Amino acid sequence: MENFVSKIESINGAVNSFAWGPLMLLLLVGTGVYLTVRVHWLQVTHFGRILKNTVGSLFRKQESKDHGANISPFQAVTTALAGTVGTGNIAGVTGAIFTGGAGAVFWMWVAAFFGMITKYAEIVLAMKYRIKDGNGVYHGGPMYYIENGIGKSWKWLAVIFCILGGFASFGIGNIAQSSEISGALTDLFHLSPLVSGILIAFVVALVTLGGIKRIGMVTSLLVPFMSVFYIIAGIVVIIMRIGHIPAVFGQIFAGAFSFRSVGGGLFGYTIMMAMKQGFARGVFSNEAGLGSAPIAHAASSTEEPCEQAIWGVFEVFIDTIVICSITAFAVLLSGILDAEGGLSAFTSKGAAAAAAFNTILPGTLGGKIIELSLLFFALSTILSWAYYGENCWGYLTKNNKGFLLVYKVIFALVCIVGAMGSGTLMWDIADTLNGLMAIPNLIALLLLSGVVAKTTKDYFSKNMLKK
Repeated sequence: MENFVSKIESINGAVNSFAWGPLMLLLLVGTGVYLTVRVHWLQVTHFGRILKNTVGSLFRKQESKDHGANISPFQAVTTALAGTVGTGNIAGVTGAIFTGGAGAVFWMWVAAFFGMITKYAEIVLAMKYRIKDGNGVYHGGPMYYIENGIGKSWKWLAVIFCILGGFASFGIGNIAQSSEISGALTDLFHLSPLVSGILIAFVVALVTLGGIKRIGMVTSLLVPFMSVFYIIAGIVVIIMRIGHIPAVFGQIFAGAFSFRSVGGGLFGYTIMMAMKQGFARGVFSNEAGLGSAPIAHAASSTEEPCEQAIWGVFEVFIDTIVICSITAFAVLLSGILDAEGGLSAFTSKGAAAAAAFNTILPGTLGGKIIELSLLFFALSTILSWAYYGENCWGYLTKNNKGFLLVYKVIFALVCIVGAMGSGTLMWDIADTLNGLMAIPNLIALLLLSGVVAKTTKDYFSKNMLKK
C-alpha cells in the first residue's frame, strides 16, 4: 500500500511541476498580455471609470431591486472574491518572498496587471454564454462558453474542465482551508481538531444547502468585513515602519531585475526565481485564467456582460495589488527574511506571516490578527468553492438534484477530514487539478478573444459606463 501511495505521490509531483511550472505560468500571463492588447489596455485607459462604477457605486444610494432567483452584481463579486481572497494571500505570499526574494512581489504585480483583463474576459464570456434553468437560475463558466461559444464539438473540453474543477473543489476549496481554520480555532479558542471540523462542516452545510442566494448573502457580509479588517491592520503595520518604505521598494525592484547567480548557480538564477514565484503567487491568488471566478459572476442578475466583467478588474486589483501587497510589505518591513534558517525557522508560512506582524505590532496582537484573518479567508474560500464544485458536477449530471445534494453533504463532511489534518495527498492532487483547469479555459479564452474584443468595443462605444 505504501508503495502505491508513494507512486501516486511521485506521479502527482511530476504533473504538478507542469501544471504550476514556468511554461504554464508564462502561458497564463501571456494570455493576459494578448487579451490586454485586444481590448486596448482597458485596465489603464478606463481604470478610473471602472473604480467609479464598481466600488464607487457602493457609496451611491440605489433603489432596492428584486434579483429573482439570482444574486446582485455585488453579491456575485463577493462570492468570487471569497474564493480568491484566501490563505494564499497571507501564507502563500510569505512563502513566495522567502523562496523568490523581494523581487517576487514585482512579478506578482505584473501577473495581476495582466490578470485583470484575463478575469475580465472570463466574465464577459461567462455572462454572454450562460444558461437559465427551469427555476430561473443562471449557470455559466468555462464549460458553457466552451460548448456554446466555440461549439458543440468542443464539449469534451468542457467535460474535462468540469471533472478537474469538481475534484479540485475538495482540495484547494476544502481540505487546505479547513486545516487553516482548525489551526486558527485551536490557537484562539483551544478547540480540538475534531470539534473544529464538525463546527466547520455544520456552518458550510447550513450555507451551501441554501443555494447561491444564501452563499451570496453570506459572502456579501463576510468578504467586505474580512477585507477591511486585514487592510486596516496592514495599513497600521506600514505606518509604524513608514520610514523604511523607500528601502522596501528598492528591495523589490532590485530583486526583480537582479541577474546575479546564487550559490554558484547559473547566471540569472535570482531573476528567474523571482519571476516564477511572483507569477505563481499572482495567478494562484487571484485565479485569473483558472476559470473558477466566472462561475460565480455568471449568477449575477446583471444583463450586460461588460458591466459585470469590470467587477473582475476590481476583483484582481483588491485581491493582489492591495491585500497580497499588504502581506508582502509586512514581511519585508519586519526583517524576518534575515531569520536564521529562513522559512524553516517557522512552523508554517502562516506562522512566518504572524511573526512579521508580531515584530511590528505590540505583544502577540499581530499573530492574533493573522489567525483571525486566516479563519475568515479560509471560510469564505470554502463557501465559494462549494458553489464552483456544485456547478461543475451540475454540468456533468444535467443538474441532477439528488446527485448535487449528495455532493453538498460529502463536501461538508470532507471539512472534518481537512480539520483533522488528514487528506494531505488529496489536497496535493487537487492542487494539481486546479492548475490543470487553466488549460481548457485558456484555450477557450484565446479562441473566443475576438468575441471579447467586439463585445468590449460595442459596450464602450455606447458609453454605457456612467460618468
